[in-house]
Amino acid sequence: MDNILKRIAEQRQREEKLAWEGSFEEYLGMVRDRPELAQTAHSRVYNMIAGAGVEKDEQGNKEYRFFSRELFGLDRSIERLVEEYFHSAARRLDVRKRILLLMGPVSGGKSTIVTMLKRGLENYSRTDAGAVYGIKGCPMQEEPLHLIPHSMRPDVEKELGVRIEGNLCPSCRMMLKEEYGGRIEDVVIKRILFSEDDRVGIGTFSPSDPKSQDIADLTGSIDFATITEYGSESDPRAYRFDGELNKANRGLMEFQEMLKCDEKFLWNLLSLTQEGNFKAGRFALISADELIIAHTNESEYKSFIANKKNEALQSRIIVMPVPYNLKVSEEEKIYEKLIRQSDLGHIHIAPHALKAAATFSILTRLKDSKKQGMDLVKKMRLYDGKSVEGYKETDVEDLRNEHLDEGMSGIDPRYVINRISSALIRTEANYINALDILRSIKDGLDQHPSINKDERECYLNFISIARKEYDELAKKEVQKAFVYSYEESAKTLMDNYLDNVEAYCNWTKIRDPLTGEELEPDEKLMRSIEEQIGISENAKKAFREEILIRISAFARKGKRFNYNSHDRLREAIQKKLFTDLKDVVKITTSTKTPDENQLKKINEVIVTLVDKHGYTTASANELLRYVGSLLNR
Repeated sequence: MDNILKRIAEQRQREEKLAWEGSFEEYLGMVRDRPELAQTAHSRVYNMIAGAGVEKDEQGNKEYRFFSRELFGLDRSIERLVEEYFHSAARRLDVRKRILLLMGPVSGGKSTIVTMLKRGLENYSRTDAGAVYGIKGCPMQEEPLHLIPHSMRPDVEKELGVRIEGNLCPSCRMMLKEEYGGRIEDVVIKRILFSEDDRVGIGTFSPSDPKSQDIADLTGSIDFATITEYGSESDPRAYRFDGELNKANRGLMEFQEMLKCDEKFLWNLLSLTQEGNFKAGRFALISADELIIAHTNESEYKSFIANKKNEALQSRIIVMPVPYNLKVSEEEKIYEKLIRQSDLGHIHIAPHALKAAATFSILTRLKDSKKQGMDLVKKMRLYDGKSVEGYKETDVEDLRNEHLDEGMSGIDPRYVINRISSALIRTEANYINALDILRSIKDGLDQHPSINKDERECYLNFISIARKEYDELAKKEVQKAFVYSYEESAKTLMDNYLDNVEAYCNWTKIRDPLTGEELEPDEKLMRSIEEQIGISENAKKAFREEILIRISAFARKGKRFNYNSHDRLREAIQKKLFTDLKDVVKITTSTKTPDENQLKKINEVIVTLVDKHGYTTASANELLRYVGSLLNR
């Protein structure tokens, strides 16, 4: 308890240390030393994202760490969003005069992107790099450089190395005149800390009943209680500058369900986006520097653009598609994240269970390809970075370009996580496996409101495919566990294979260790291993030479080529050994009353599954029974 209270006190002290007040003269000196203090809202957002770090993969695709903590499988969409919008807007290109509209299916990550930007700006404004300063007492936390008269700005901009855009708001204009007697240098400047809760630099506008909702929610309103005191509706002191556009100045405003909004609210955005100002009350245009970000689904957007009355606003919108994730491995991470946030973390989810659910989800989102020999399973594997015989990395880009709207439909993560939750709640055991989840997904299809009969049949087929994929994984898992128990046998088999490969490639013979007799390389042995991973008769020579080259490369570096040095060869050895052991596995896993030797082997395999592969004893036993039934079919 004391530790918690201590940390709360430390947090309060950190916030207090961030507080700063000074004169306009002091602020000018700070801007001269650090021109980035006067950056635009768009530039601030971009620098926040870029400052968190960027990683590139082998294909040159960028992953922005700012988003990678929470969003999975949206790397391409995020890269486009950052490069085409935020980066360009930060350079003051014309896209900064556009509303950013994220368009995609439900539960696709749009709201998460906006929430991350909001939370990110709150934290960024508390760092040195993201420090923001405004005029003290301004309801719009205004940029202090707006105090500089227009006639002086060209010279000041050149001296400070900044651009000054915008005018003083009515409130600051009156404050400068009444409180400071026009003495700009005396105006007090303070550091601004963005906060959505305090409505500073971050705003959220959500449309409601158009009959009751007033434009004041966006632009502020007259304070009728003070009209008699100040005598005029055009007196800034009689006006509340508390609309979302006012409060989001210098930062970001989220426009929820923008396309469902009444037209009178949308027209207010026209001058804001194009000219950087908006109309409020009986005042001149009010300057605002903020990022407007909205989100919608595809059907609403199509209805919006079909309406000719919306053409003016359409030209001021940049649409960024945010489709569903199309990678199985990333979909698994989404489910893991959502489960971690629940109160069901104590129930064990067996390995590959979430992968089975992810396989189903991704299959529902993919579209058929016209490429010869390409089916949805191959496509799914290629998208996930797996190798598929006969296809290259260049084929993946061709596949993506076939259907530009791929990922805009299909089963959403919320449905799947709801079905996983149902399986977790209903289980009487302390674990669930892939079959439990797939069964729960199947049961839920009848209750899904938007799935018609044809889609249901298609989805049932995808559940069958996901189960087949899981069956192969389950067999491999048990295979690895059994092979681990026979690890010495695996290493001996590999050494034997390498001896034969070396003799084959060097046109030499092998000496029998017992008789000393010189023998031809054992072609039957080599082929029995190579065939396990699909090496054809025509490709065997190249594969063997590749192995020999790899051995030589290891030798040059002073390393020893071993069982784990070549992934495909290790897989071939495991499969060969498992094929030889298959009868043992069948007997061991299906015998109701195993003998002492079989029981010992079962226990060894269960220990391996628990220690090496992440199972519990109960889920490992269930896996062995299931694989035994598969092998006995």
